[in-house]
Amino acid sequence: MTTIIRLKAPGGVEQLERVTVELPPPGPDDIRIRQTAIGINFLDIYHRMGMFPLTADAVLGAEAVGEVTATGANVTSVQTGDRIGYAGAPVGAYASERNLPGWRAVKLPGDLADTTVASALLKGLTAYMLLTRIYPVDAGTTMLVHSAAGGLGQLLTRWARHLGATVIGTVGSDAKAASARDAGAQHVIVGRDADFAREVAMLTDGRGVDVAYDGVGGTTLAKTLGCVRPFGVVASFGQAAGPIPLIDINELGPRRSILLGRPSVMAYMNNVEDYHRGAAAVLAALSDGVLQASGTAYPLDEAARAQSDLEAGRTSGSLYLVP
Repeated sequence: MTTIIRLKAPGGVEQLERVTVELPPPGPDDIRIRQTAIGINFLDIYHRMGMFPLTADAVLGAEAVGEVTATGANVTSVQTGDRIGYAGAPVGAYASERNLPGWRAVKLPGDLADTTVASALLKGLTAYMLLTRIYPVDAGTTMLVHSAAGGLGQLLTRWARHLGATVIGTVGSDAKAASARDAGAQHVIVGRDADFAREVAMLTDGRGVDVAYDGVGGTTLAKTLGCVRPFGVVASFGQAAGPIPLIDINELGPRRSILLGRPSVMAYMNNVEDYHRGAAAVLAALSDGVLQASGTAYPLDEAARAQSDLEAGRTSGSLYLVP
């Protein structure tokens, strides 16, 4: 029998329930994986709350690591006994075992721990997408990263610093400021109510940043628009602080002349070539020490507590579940 954390209905963490089910054999193009570490992401909270609706009795979770225990007749890319990670659709990672499409499997190098990959794969893919597809970051780039002490924020900061960029991070407390600086942020703005535009202007001699990454949402996005130079880019890819109010297109230009993107890493990962190229880059960056990832472990049965802690901002870095 397989243990899963099922969503009874959209809402709070009380809607998550632990049940056991009989897992069917994998289909001809699928594999079965016995999971050892399951990444937790804000995407899981969005799904739980119904921002991105799922089917009834859905299982949350978009990434995990484990061992292949069975393969469908058409699967040739992996075999039983392989250690693999995965990220993306279909969701269903909050489980001790699961079936998933074989093409999602990414073989793992022996030098990376399961918990490291589970803490970094989906967030690393998001960082890779943001740093390469949304804006080509290089040694001349100055960038703003909101929630720079979070799991994604730290990975994004470390990777950008490796590329030679100048990183301005924002955090909610002095304790989290230390984490952002440890990740490489040269400048840190503390406080969610800070005047980001004024602080950024002071740090950039009035120029503004080339690109700003906003996974916070809520009222933060409107404040972020004033931080970017003319013809710069704002990437809005999350809403941890709640839904984003409607934005008047005149806030983008012509006076500011900035570009606003709303990229989805789930859509990015639905392209097979992009997915495997990005995953290979993330694993290589972890192996080479460009990225560092460590997480806080929670038992699978305590998925609700883990989500509560993440949602309330009581954690820094990544979180993962252990079946």
